[in-house]
Amino acid sequence: MQKNREIRVIISGGGTGGHIFPAIAIANAIKAEKTNAEILFVGALGRMEMQKVPAAGYNIVGLPIMGFNRSSLWKNFEVLAKLVKSLFKARKIIKDFKPDMAIGVGGYASGPLLWMASFSKVPIFIQEQNSYAGVTNKLLAKRAKKIFVAYPDMQKFFPANRIIISGNPVRGGLNNVSNLKHEAIDFFKLDPAKKTILCIGGSLGARTLNESIINNINKIVESNYQLIWQCGAYYHAACQKSIENLKNQNIKLYDFINRMDLAYAAADVVISRAGALSISELCLVSKPVILVPSPNVAEDHQTKNALALTEKNAAVMITDNDAPKKLIDETFALLNNENKSQMLANNISKFAMHDAAKNIAREIIKNVKPEMTNQ
Repeated sequence: MQKNREIRVIISGGGTGGHIFPAIAIANAIKAEKTNAEILFVGALGRMEMQKVPAAGYNIVGLPIMGFNRSSLWKNFEVLAKLVKSLFKARKIIKDFKPDMAIGVGGYASGPLLWMASFSKVPIFIQEQNSYAGVTNKLLAKRAKKIFVAYPDMQKFFPANRIIISGNPVRGGLNNVSNLKHEAIDFFKLDPAKKTILCIGGSLGARTLNESIINNINKIVESNYQLIWQCGAYYHAACQKSIENLKNQNIKLYDFINRMDLAYAAADVVISRAGALSISELCLVSKPVILVPSPNVAEDHQTKNALALTEKNAAVMITDNDAPKKLIDETFALLNNENKSQMLANNISKFAMHDAAKNIAREIIKNVKPEMTNQ
């Protein structure tokens, strides 16, 4: 039996940071377990994984896949044509790369790649971040060897005997952010005597969060607080315009923050959407958080994510409709309430699931071929 041979892995999916960062975390964990692993990412052309994955040190190939257009059905002829092209390209990628396993993390590209991998007798694995499973993952579930989830009761979407509750893989360096406070203050050029608000609307930004800040920008400037504001590339120009004449050093605006470990370390209160990856990270960093669930998601699963925390006094939730009027005042109130802030931080830490990426990597390697588990 061949020992210590190279492991060849395809990881597919993306579209948002909620898919991309878990994928990169899994790749890093596989490399940590098997240093001779050869990993190839497959994403969707034009989506953010085509930049973020190479920046993390991995090769990526793009498929011409796109999502269905619900507002104009006739445009879906183009979608179907690109789906067919993506299936043929996925088959060629598999033939050329010869993977030992394929891992899907959700997003457009994971469907064609995992579908063709399963027909090529390549073992496939799924990592589902949300409490409500995505369409692609539900369709592929019966073909998957194992399905890694972050929430209980996922057997309503997937075969129960293939589910492993692993938690969501997150970006590295989030386990000990409390030790990074001084580095964070220097990195963001903050005043250590002032409390800091961190607002993160996800990797693509969040219109309601940005508008809530813009509408209250003078109130923020006049306060004694400072703001780290990740607004997303799409909204950056408008957000920049809102502050360009303020000449205020307390607002730090970014389209995207690469050092989220330092952003969390600097924060005294975090404002966030309630996506699955954000929730997983917030539990690990143990910060008081105000969640504003996005209403534009399947089955309103962000509200369900938020309620799981608020019901245990582990977070504050404000609806998307209420945020423009209430968000900043609620944030200031929480900053002024040390007891409540500490209670929220303590309670949210109880939801943290550590080492998700490492556990997923080990389970995947164990389930593929016996010779791969030999170091």
